Parts: sequence; structure tokens; C-alpha cells
Amino acid sequence: MATSLNVVPEVRPPSLEADAEQPPLFDGTTRLYIAYYCPFAQRAWITRNYKGLQDQIKLVPLNLQNRPAWYKEKVYPSNKVPALEHNGKVTGESLDLIKYIDSNFEGPSLFPDDPVKKQFGEELLAYTDTFIGAVYPSFKGDPAKEAGPQFDYLETALQKFDDGPFFLGQFSGVDIAYITFIERFHVFLTEVFKYDITEGRPNLAAWIEELNKIDAYKQTKHDPKAIVELYKTRFMA
Repeated sequence: MATSLNVVPEVRPPSLEADAEQPPLFDGTTRLYIAYYCPFAQRAWITRNYKGLQDQIKLVPLNLQNRPAWYKEKVYPSNKVPALEHNGKVTGESLDLIKYIDSNFEGPSLFPDDPVKKQFGEELLAYTDTFIGAVYPSFKGDPAKEAGPQFDYLETALQKFDDGPFFLGQFSGVDIAYITFIERFHVFLTEVFKYDITEGRPNLAAWIEELNKIDAYKQTKHDPKAIVELYKTRFMA
């Protein structure tokens, strides 16, 4: 089963507002710019935690509704999170950052050497946008009918390897790529639509259960009530 390093709960620094002073850029400190409620940023955050890099990569949370102007002007022109400041450059895009952090820092590897697993992992990573893009629109219709096939896809994918409960058997970057969205979809669909995505999907249920045992992920989870309210405002107003 998956384990994680540095399991002592981390004190979350406050989110920076528009009037916050910019941290020194390229001063030798590695910084991960995130927003606590952003599922994309959470991917990089989990990766950092799982590899035990809490002391090496400093979290810099932003309030995206009131973000500092210097972030776009001086740090990351796309003005999105996550972004990683490392070795004199700033890198973004959450799936890229999972791989970047995994390959450029010490800690347990997040991708298998087995070529079959590696290929399937790449297929699953490439599918994430399709998955997310199909689920969000269902919030305005019938999620069980419209998004159900997406959760069935994951249920089937979780059956491919029998050496563990995760997509590639053992915990990997693929699990990180999906769990931050599953976390939100599971809460929101259950609360608002009374649609439990794990019903009739035992592999998906077991996967979620196992992930919730991993401290690196648990420490990044967002408040379920806040997820529901945020999604109601964003998708149902």
C-alpha cells in the first residue's frame, strides 16, 4: 500500500491578497504557488507532500478572487495556479508539474518503470481533460445519465491491474491527477443530486477509501461544505 513521508500536519500559510508583498523571485527558494480550493493546484501540492518535500518546496497560496498583480506581471504571465518557481524559472500546468516534481526532486517515485503500466498511465493522464470536460456540464442536467459513463470508465480502468487498488496497481501520479476532481464531484453530486458515484462501482469506492488513508493527500483536502457552496455558485446560479 502507499505510504507518504513527513506525515506531521502542515500549518497552512494564509492566502496572499492583492495588497500582499511579493516574495523575492529566484532567491534560491523553491516555491509552489497554489490556491487551496483549486483542484489543479492540489495535484502539485499532493505530489510535493508525497515525495516528502515540505521543507524543500515552500507553499505560496493565493486568493484567486483577489490575487496580487505581481503574480501575473512578474511571476507567471498566464496568471494561473499551480506554478513552481525552481532553478531560475517558473513552470506551470498541473500534469506537467506532477512529472517535473517527480523527476527533479528526491522521494518515492510516482511513475512505474513497467512499460505496460507506463503506457496505460499516459493514456489515463491524457484522458483527464475529457473526463473533467464531460462531468462539469452534467451539473446542469442529469449527472447520473450524462456523467455516469465517465465514472464507469474509471471503474473499468481500475480493474486493469490486480496488484493494488490504484490505477497502475500502486499509487502513482495518475491517482493524483484524478483524485482532486473526484473529491469534489463525489461531495457535490452526493449532496446536491443524491447521486453517489461509488454505488455499483466497487473499485472506485475502494480507490477513494485507500486514497483517504494517504496523509499526503488528506492534508490537502478542501472543506466539503465549501466545495458544495462553491460549485452551487459557479455551476447552478
